[in-house]
Amino acid sequence: VSPFREIDLVPQVGGRVVYMSPAMVDGGMFSEGEVLLRIDPEDYQLAVKAAQARVKDFESKQMLTEEEAEAAREEWKIQSDDDGTSPPPLVAKEPQLAAAKAALAGATADLDKAKLNLKRTEIKAPFDGRISSKSVDLGQFVGIGQRLGAMFSVEAAEISVPLEDVDLQWINVPGFTAEDEVTSEALVIATIAGQDVEWPAILMRTEGRIDARTRMVNVIIRVDRPYDKRPPLAMGLFVSVEIEGVTLPDAIWLPRSAIHDGDTVYVVDSEGMIHFRKVEISRYDRDEVLIRSGIEKDELIVTSPMKIVTDGMKVTFEQPEVSGG
Repeated sequence: VSPFREIDLVPQVGGRVVYMSPAMVDGGMFSEGEVLLRIDPEDYQLAVKAAQARVKDFESKQMLTEEEAEAAREEWKIQSDDDGTSPPPLVAKEPQLAAAKAALAGATADLDKAKLNLKRTEIKAPFDGRISSKSVDLGQFVGIGQRLGAMFSVEAAEISVPLEDVDLQWINVPGFTAEDEVTSEALVIATIAGQDVEWPAILMRTEGRIDARTRMVNVIIRVDRPYDKRPPLAMGLFVSVEIEGVTLPDAIWLPRSAIHDGDTVYVVDSEGMIHFRKVEISRYDRDEVLIRSGIEKDELIVTSPMKIVTDGMKVTFEQPEVSGG
């Protein structure tokens, strides 16, 4: 059993760890949005204040430049007797105004970045999950990109099941043997805490490639909310998986001894005569064979060994007793 989603816990800002959630222990459980760890925010709070001051400064400079540009345009109108012509860009202080706007935009971006860094001092859980490992402690200084631990989601668990290519015809694999919305149901079975426990599951997909060494196709079985049940479907547990196959409504099981020359059965008619008949075999299962088509219900099939047999030969037989109807 492996988690559906597993990630490393990595900070985007550096500093001293001043808070750790009680869930930040190996096996600790947490909820989406919960604060797992907090880095000392003081430096980042000061950076936000400094950026806010720069924004205020550039806002006032832009306002001053706008007023100067408006005054220059009015003066141009007076000097040109308001003949409708526009003042040159330098007279209207357009370059200065553009520079002031650009400076304000840069200061605003710096403020947004400072606020983002302050927000990043709190590391929150991106999903409901559990801690699988921890490599940080309270008071420790951590750097950007340093691995603090690992966590996995409890949204779902997945089991990779290797199957032979020939077995895939019996199950619905979304996007592989069936349409994307069609899938086979499954049952995951494990012995845990001294008891046999079952979890309903579905077949989600195949892995991206066939195993080059074994030539097996790995299909992925998913169990939703594996930790909601007690005992839970714990990660790393070895399990058995039963996958529901497709239904063959008219198929018939026969013993292997009934098959001759690979695809022929001996059918006995109402007059006791043998007829050779070709059948379509779906699969073999130990001492039995599954016939997809070629024989009908209630027909008599020879299952005992015969040394000499010909098509049309007359035989005697004893009708087996069937109990229960």
